Amino acid sequence: MEGLRQLNRCPAEHRVALAPGRVNLIGEHTDYNEGFVLPMGIDRFVAVAAASRHDGVLRAHSVDFTETREISLSDIEAARRDGWFAYVAGIAWALRESGAEVTGADLAITGDVPVGAGLASSAALEMAVARALCAASNTEWRAEAMALLGRRCENEFVGVNCGIMDQLAAATAKVGTAALLDCRSLEMTPVPIPEEIVLVVLDTGVRRRLTTSSYNERRVSCERAVEVLREVYPEVTALRDVDTASLREVEQKLDPLTYKRAMHVVAETVRPVAMADALAVGDLVYAGELMNASHVSLRDLYSVSSRELDAMVATAREQQGCFGARMTGAGFGGCAVALVAASEADRFVREMPLRYEANAGQRGAAFVVRPSAGARLV
Repeated sequence: MEGLRQLNRCPAEHRVALAPGRVNLIGEHTDYNEGFVLPMGIDRFVAVAAASRHDGVLRAHSVDFTETREISLSDIEAARRDGWFAYVAGIAWALRESGAEVTGADLAITGDVPVGAGLASSAALEMAVARALCAASNTEWRAEAMALLGRRCENEFVGVNCGIMDQLAAATAKVGTAALLDCRSLEMTPVPIPEEIVLVVLDTGVRRRLTTSSYNERRVSCERAVEVLREVYPEVTALRDVDTASLREVEQKLDPLTYKRAMHVVAETVRPVAMADALAVGDLVYAGELMNASHVSLRDLYSVSSRELDAMVATAREQQGCFGARMTGAGFGGCAVALVAASEADRFVREMPLRYEANAGQRGAAFVVRPSAGARLV
């Protein structure tokens, strides 16, 4: 990553922060329903070089977008929903709202996390900026607290009602492990990745077409289902609290679309725990079956897959050494992830783009990702 090499040549008084993208092994659209997810930090990053300012100005240059933006902290609200810069300004806003003394900064930003690919490039940007601004303002870095500020940035400043998974993964990921995350308690349990497998990201070449309104509309469907369920089960506060039998009891009170979406969440939220258990005992066949079932549910019930994602997943499952595959991320484009025998990884990565292009008529890419650490100074 040439941009990162350039940032590392910054003068000693400047600080460089790094935050990883993430791949979610299973548990999609369950985080904002207080369920379970199984993310892993990956060895692709956003890097931010920071220098302090004391004039109340935030200036950021994006190497990848070849654009420089500048705003006074007193006018920070003007940057709401303003493209890539909203994520940068939103973190400064959230830090100041929390009481941190951010007095301004010059930032230079680059990265190799594909944008709009379902690998949490926005959360990587948020946590790298947060880590850099904390260093520039002498603010204590507390990973979980900063992840919560990142979610607030995205919910209130950027305008996407996401859950907490991406920010927590970018802030707290550990080398060598995924993490079983309880999105209600925020408890994280390390899940070592067995040496005999690798995770392969399968990029469809189609950038995500899930709009902010589409994402938020699915969240509203989940909230609507909870409202109906509470009429029968007052203890329910999120779809996390519901099983399939309970949901079927209220099916006639829900419109068909809301019912399908709720059914996906209810079924999906138990899969991360099951997959963590499977990986712990080396039951790779069952782990792959869970991934396959997750994709079917996301395709048929939650309706967030795409023609290209379906083609990529189907192509991956046909290959020797692939235990299972599924879309990863919010959906409507971007990437899938496959669980592959380490002994077959080189061949799988080499052949998958060719086979996918033959099947889908679209150029794609495949690359191994390894579990990486969360946001840090380098």
